[in-house]
Amino acid sequence: MFAKIRAISSYLPPTIEDNSEVVEARFIKKIGVQSRHLATDESAGDLAFAAAEKLFAEYNIDRDATDFILLCTQHPDYQMPHTAAHIQHRLGLKKSVGSMDIGLGCSGYVYGLAVAKGLIETGLAKKILFLTSSVYTKYINVKDKSARPLFGDGATATWLEGDDSEGLSAFVFGSDGSRYDKLIIPVGGSRFTPRDTPEVFATDDNHNYRSNYEVFMDGMAITYFTLREIPKLIDDVLAAAQMTRAELDYCIFHQANKFMMTYLRDKAGLNDVPFHNDISTTGNIVSGSVPLAIEQVVKAQGSANLKRVMLAGFGVGLSWAGCIADLSGMFKIRG
Repeated sequence: MFAKIRAISSYLPPTIEDNSEVVEARFIKKIGVQSRHLATDESAGDLAFAAAEKLFAEYNIDRDATDFILLCTQHPDYQMPHTAAHIQHRLGLKKSVGSMDIGLGCSGYVYGLAVAKGLIETGLAKKILFLTSSVYTKYINVKDKSARPLFGDGATATWLEGDDSEGLSAFVFGSDGSRYDKLIIPVGGSRFTPRDTPEVFATDDNHNYRSNYEVFMDGMAITYFTLREIPKLIDDVLAAAQMTRAELDYCIFHQANKFMMTYLRDKAGLNDVPFHNDISTTGNIVSGSVPLAIEQVVKAQGSANLKRVMLAGFGVGLSWAGCIADLSGMFKIRG
């Protein structure tokens, strides 16, 4: 028995911020983000719950068949307990359902697929609800123009189940913890607790204003990291799959920003491969960017010809992961 992606739904909160109110038009053109959805009074758990309910409704999936819930988020509703357990209760699922949070960001979807693959292919679960949820904007200062125009909020729900043919393969992972501080919220964990650490605000050399309780991103370092590590990741995944670039049906990567993705595609020699590069109305929703992109591609052209799709995620950690997915057996939204 092999794990296979069967369905994906997404939920974007209703509040929308237009980047024309935040930065100059030339910057919008470069990053490719015109507008973003913001979670105002909704938590990461709320967004994930809404995505799950949408998945069950759109594909007429029997929620009672769920064996396991995985939730990838860096913004749990509480320090404890884990948010996936609360979502089990909110969805009205049986108590025999396993639940686990995965504390990863931009690479988290591919890592989560690997976990789901392991659970299904070892017989520990048959049908898995894999959720991603990001509310980055709650942790970004409104005066930080380096991060604010890039990130949006949103959640996705992916349904995976067993199949006779392989659906996920050629996984490759990587980590470089020496650069952990290039994308970070310094205060809030056990190293620097809010109770013991005063909030300090500062303005950087580019006039971006933030506190040590908010997201800091070294954009140049993240760009260099991506262009250094991800072309090799692509080569390694192809080698593991014993495939060439010409055999790929599509590439769906983490949607960081338009400029980076265009440059990466060229540097990695993927200009002749269909390649998704569009976050114009969502921004970077971190671990949800890959499944959201899959949903967009499938809605636009169907899934029948998506048998060899390279997926890749990369960013905060710093971490990266890639794999090959057969999406040809995805369910159709019920009409």
